[in-house]
Amino acid sequence: MRESAIYLRLVGVAALWGGTFIAGRVAAPQMPHFTLAALRFWAAAAVLVPIMLWVERGWPELRRRDWYYSAALALVGLVTYNLLFLGALELIPASRTALVVALNPIMTAVAMALVFRERLAWHRWLGILLALTGVCTVLAKGDLSVLFQRVGRGEALMLGGALCWAVYTIISRYALAGDRAPSALALTTITTLWAAALLSVGFPLEWSDWSLGAVTVEAWASILYLGAGGTALAFVWYAQGLAKLGPARASVFNNLVPVFGVLLGTWLLDEALLASMVVGGLIALLGVSLTNWSPRRKAP
Repeated sequence: MRESAIYLRLVGVAALWGGTFIAGRVAAPQMPHFTLAALRFWAAAAVLVPIMLWVERGWPELRRRDWYYSAALALVGLVTYNLLFLGALELIPASRTALVVALNPIMTAVAMALVFRERLAWHRWLGILLALTGVCTVLAKGDLSVLFQRVGRGEALMLGGALCWAVYTIISRYALAGDRAPSALALTTITTLWAAALLSVGFPLEWSDWSLGAVTVEAWASILYLGAGGTALAFVWYAQGLAKLGPARASVFNNLVPVFGVLLGTWLLDEALLASMVVGGLIALLGVSLTNWSPRRKAP
């Protein structure tokens, strides 16, 4: 697959994940965390399993290491990350949560440099910092003081979530490496099944905390979106980007998630669109472009 197609898919991932903020805002008040997260991943599995069976022409041949990788990905990047994320949303505003999420790309790049000795050119580091600056500009909405508020328990939970996502991104890179590695579709499907099963453990603990009849049609539609779009399609495309570009270059597209979240909020929820948000979005886009720019070498 050409890199241009991967870039478009990663932009699509950012748009899909930007929409999950709105869908989550609709569904979260109507059911508890374990239940909502489990339903999201079961909905994703319902979409992914038949597609995988059709594309792979049956159940894929998986090695023991593939099962270990998929279980680790589910535990770290889906289960733990989602629970930390939902816990943080109860303590801090969604905009501040998104700001901490924006640290994912730089945490991933630093981890790859320190642990795996992966070197990035200077323009890629500059691009990562520009993208982070753009996200901060979007989320600050012209009030930079929000960036320097006291760090409390909510921020600590989200920093833990950002670390989990960086680990998920790095593990995915190695899980998809090698000639015998599973496809991005197969790995995402198995990981999703692991996550759905693990999160279902919380079902019995939460039965008394919600009522099935009280859940609105909009909430069920949001869960369907979270499963089919925000998980099934987005995670497959993200895995393809990791395999093709590597963790540092692929993860920087995550900085577009808050930008799309703001744009979708403006479109669907009639939220105000400020000039600072437009400028910040353009800076973030410039940073993503610079991170993935490869200067052409002159022919000898």
